[in-house]
Amino acid sequence: MTARSALRRYTLVCFLAWLPVGLQVPSMVLLMTERGLGLAQIGLVVTVFSTVTVALELPTGGLSDVVGRRVMLAVSAVFLTAALLLMSVSTAFWMFLVSGALKGVARALSSGPATSWYVDTLHRLEGRDADLKPGLSRGAAMESVALCLGVLAGGALPLVVPPELVFPLAAPSLVGAVAAAVLLAVVLLALPEPPHARRSLGGVLREVPATVVSGVRLAAGGRVLRRLMLASAASGVMLMSIELLTPGRLAQLAGTAEQGSTAYAVVAALGFAGSAAGSALAPRAARLAGGSARGAIAGLVATALSVGALAATAGLGGAAGLLTAGAAYVALFVGSSVTGLLCLEMTHNAVTAAERTTVTSTSSLSLQSGGILANLTLGTLAVQAGVAAAWGVSAAVVLASALLFVRMPVTGSSRAPVPAGRAGSG
Repeated sequence: MTARSALRRYTLVCFLAWLPVGLQVPSMVLLMTERGLGLAQIGLVVTVFSTVTVALELPTGGLSDVVGRRVMLAVSAVFLTAALLLMSVSTAFWMFLVSGALKGVARALSSGPATSWYVDTLHRLEGRDADLKPGLSRGAAMESVALCLGVLAGGALPLVVPPELVFPLAAPSLVGAVAAAVLLAVVLLALPEPPHARRSLGGVLREVPATVVSGVRLAAGGRVLRRLMLASAASGVMLMSIELLTPGRLAQLAGTAEQGSTAYAVVAALGFAGSAAGSALAPRAARLAGGSARGAIAGLVATALSVGALAATAGLGGAAGLLTAGAAYVALFVGSSVTGLLCLEMTHNAVTAAERTTVTSTSSLSLQSGGILANLTLGTLAVQAGVAAAWGVSAAVVLASALLFVRMPVTGSSRAPVPAGRAGSG
C-alpha cells in the first residue's frame, strides 16, 4: 500500500462515517419534539448519548489499540445502523433513550480508529517524521463535506417524502441507517488491518485495562496532552450550546417544524462548509501564525467571536435572523476546525502507536464531558435567561481556553514548517 492509497481509503471512511450523522442532524431535535418530548426530555436523551460515550471512550479506545482499528469501525457501523433504524420508528421517550444509548456506543467505538489507522500506516511507510497535517486536513475536510451534504439532504427529505409512506421527520434517520450500512461494507472491504499478532479474547480483555491506565496516565501527566484535553472540554461546551439551542430557534423563525428542519439544514450546511474550509486552511494557518499552538489560538479567538455574534443577534427575527445565524455559523466552524485539526496533530505527535487510539479517546471523552456539562447547565440558562445568555457563556469559555495554548511545549512536527528549498512537494 502506498501513502496515496492509504489517504484515499482514509478520506472515504471519514466521509462515510459522518454522512449518517449529518443526515439525522436537522430533524433529530424536531422529531423528538413532534413525538411529544419536551426540552428537558430531549436534553436527557442527549445526556444519555454523551454519558454512554464518555463511559465507553477509554475502554473501547484501549480495545482498539489491542484488537485493531478495522474491527472497531465495523462494530461501530453496526451499532449506528441499529440506532438510526430505531430512531426512525421511535414514538415514545424510552425508545429515544435507547436510540441515544446505541448512538453513544457507536460514537465511542468510532472515536479514533480511522485516524489512528491512517497515522500508523503513514508512519510505517514514511517514518515517524512524516508530516501529518496534509492527510489529517483532507480527512477532516471530507468529514465536513459529508456533514454538509448530509444536513442538506436531511433537511430536504421531510419536505419531499410522502407522509403516507413515512413520517417526514423520520425519513432522514432511515436514510442515515442505510448510509451506515454502506460504511460497514466499505470498512470490511477497503480498510485492511495492518498485520498484528493474533490474540485470544481473554488475552485481549486482560490487556485493555492496562492500555487504558497507560493512556490516562499519559494524557494526565503530559503537559501538552493535559492542555489539549482541557481545550477539548471547552470545545464540547461550545458545540453542545450550538446543537441544543439552534434547531428550536430556527423552527420559530421558519414557522413550522418541517420548515425549521430545512432552515437548520441550510444554516448547518453553511457551517460544515466553513468547517471543511477551516480544515483545509489549518496547515497554512499554522505556518502564518508561526506554529500549531499559535494557529490554534487564532482559531479559538475566531470561534469565540462567532459564538458571541450569535448571542448578540439572538433577538433578530425573520430573514435577518437567518442570515446572521448563517454568517456566524460559517465563521464559527472555520475557526473551530482550524483549532481542531491542529490539536489533533499535536495529540498524535505526542504519543506512540501503542496508545494512539486510547489517547484520542481521552480527547473525545473530554469533548463529551464538556457537552454533558453544557447540556445540564446551558439548557436551563437558556430557558430562564434566553439563548443569548447561554451563547454568551459559551463564547467566554472558548475564549478562555485559548490561554491553554500560550507557551505550549512543542512536540514532533507541530513546529511551523520551514519553507522548502525547492517547489513540487505539494
